[in-house]
Amino acid sequence: MLWRKWRRLPALYPKRPAVETWTAELLPLLAACRFLERNAGKVLSARKAGMWGRPLWLPGVTSRVERRPFGAVLILAPGNYPLMLPGIQLLQALVAGNVVALKPAPGGEAAARLLVDLLAQAGFPPSVCMVLPTDAGREAVAAGFDLIILTGSAQTGRQVLQDAARTLTPTIMELSGVDPVFVLPGADLAHVARRLAYGVRLNNGATCIAPHRVFIRNEDKAAVLALLRSTLAQKPPLSCDSAGQARLAALKERIEAAGGRVEMVGDVSIFTQVEGLHGLLDTDIFMPWLALTGVSDIEVATTLEKGMSYALGASIFGPAPAAAMLARRLRSGSVCINDLIVPTADPRLPFGGAGGSGYGVTRGPEGLLALTRPVVISSR
Repeated sequence: MLWRKWRRLPALYPKRPAVETWTAELLPLLAACRFLERNAGKVLSARKAGMWGRPLWLPGVTSRVERRPFGAVLILAPGNYPLMLPGIQLLQALVAGNVVALKPAPGGEAAARLLVDLLAQAGFPPSVCMVLPTDAGREAVAAGFDLIILTGSAQTGRQVLQDAARTLTPTIMELSGVDPVFVLPGADLAHVARRLAYGVRLNNGATCIAPHRVFIRNEDKAAVLALLRSTLAQKPPLSCDSAGQARLAALKERIEAAGGRVEMVGDVSIFTQVEGLHGLLDTDIFMPWLALTGVSDIEVATTLEKGMSYALGASIFGPAPAAAMLARRLRSGSVCINDLIVPTADPRLPFGGAGGSGYGVTRGPEGLLALTRPVVISSR
């Protein structure tokens, strides 16, 4: 049914190229539907603890671990991908046996209505999902739902956690990122530049796992910058929101006041000199910007990375063995090697971060289980 409506989707997002809407919203949501259809029963099935491995002091006891729904789940949806992100969370919550209240972000009302319409056509009763007004977030959090899922900024996450603490409501926090990119010796620099140009511009720069902070050897920095200039100069203009532009302008002022340099290439802001200023980049601005930080070696880069509060995604470009070793040292919840963003849309994979990027996961088997609670039944 969703596939049959694909021609309508670009009209929901007039400021975004239609191909991005199809590939970044429609296809991942369709893949998530197929994943649930094939795997949900197995993932949610009960687990039996029988004789094998049973403690000696429990003769005759068998146990069963069931996965039961939380009950009523509140989904606080984001504005950047208002169909795919809440759509997957909604489907997983329903498949796990919950009912859902969906609060879209401003501008996401049409996508929320489309999701509810699709549920009705699929045979779900109207009572399993209700759409709340876009300004009803704080009232909904205070209402005492059984579980809250937030996809949003770290600032919003702190406010929701404060309010949820009053009712001891468990939460899943999928919060902001300001993702690092590590360019190792031996990396294909032309490939790096192409992927950076793609990732930083995707969805007008409003992607939580977009590349922003690029660590690169001092001797490779000029070459990558030249490749970025050439690649970005050929791209069409973007349509960025005014609030994000104001925040990015303020960051530019802080960087330049501290002695850094920034240049505009098309609609992308490139901080070309931020050595010694890396702490100023610890900010979740959903806009098209890149900061190229020259380093003498990877140890300097990892030390700088440890000082950042966000840990959502990361990308590493370079020979696979060295990249795999570095990946094991990073805090980020998703690490891509020789690519960025796209692999995280695999419906088989969980998605979540650490630190200022939140906690808990959505998507994949782990995300489906997170929408249930384990109940143990023991019999003698």
